Amino acid sequence: MNRSKVGLRMSERGFIVVATLWLLAALAGLILVGSLYMTQSAIALSAFDAATQLQMISTGGVELAAYQLSGVAPEARPSRGSFTFRLANARVAVEYQSEAARINLNMAPRSFIAGLFAALGVGSDAAGQLADRVAAWRNPPRQNFQDEEDSRYAAAGLKYRPRHAAFSNIDELSLVMGMPPELVERARPYLTLYSGMAGINVLEAAPEVLAALPDMTSAKADAFLNQRDSLSSNDPDFVLGILGGRVAGATVAVGNAYRIRMRIILPDGRDSRSEGVIMLPDRGTKSAYRVFTWRDEIDPSTGGAQR
Repeated sequence: MNRSKVGLRMSERGFIVVATLWLLAALAGLILVGSLYMTQSAIALSAFDAATQLQMISTGGVELAAYQLSGVAPEARPSRGSFTFRLANARVAVEYQSEAARINLNMAPRSFIAGLFAALGVGSDAAGQLADRVAAWRNPPRQNFQDEEDSRYAAAGLKYRPRHAAFSNIDELSLVMGMPPELVERARPYLTLYSGMAGINVLEAAPEVLAALPDMTSAKADAFLNQRDSLSSNDPDFVLGILGGRVAGATVAVGNAYRIRMRIILPDGRDSRSEGVIMLPDRGTKSAYRVFTWRDEIDPSTGGAQR
């Protein structure tokens, strides 16, 4: 073989070896930089007080949850999930669930509201009357007519009138005429403003929410709940068939809103429970997720904050 060709091939091999060594050195450098970054982040985080540490860690947990959920197509997103991680020696457990598991106070039909109140122990007639008041609160006033609902509030001696618009928060439910405060507290875990859906996800809904569906009986609800863990959202017709056919308002859709629950245990033992709702972007949207509501409840010795 020509010596010049052999020399050329040896030279090429030598170049490849050198290039490979440079690449390995570069990767090692990146790993070192990443390690130093995480170390410095942990050191920087430890310099803050407990409340600031918890807020920063919870932000990281929300971003990780949003990243996991945004990594799949909207129609393939899970209705629930969980994961754990550690940061600056803090232990973090995150759970998320579709907000469609709750009844949308602004979008659900009146019958859903009445059904929920009845499931929570209110008599049928009283539940219907309270649902009427809720619907009247959120509905716009009728044009060219004096609003009868305003007159009812005035006759009851109340110094305010119905909003005639969407509820701005769940606490506003307590302003509805005749609404018992204890009922608001019992209903709170089953209500939302953020699902963007009039229906409910029956694979995630609590038994009290399932009971709010039209013509739902305790026997039908129990039969469904006994099978629910084995059901899949990939076959919605089968799922809804177990409920006795297509029930108005029943769905297996998850929507874009998720409720996130987080537990953070700091190295010194302080324990925090956080909860909030985020909205994920639609397909093709470049905007980041939105946080609708969030609450941090930290150890009593350090106080608490809502944002």
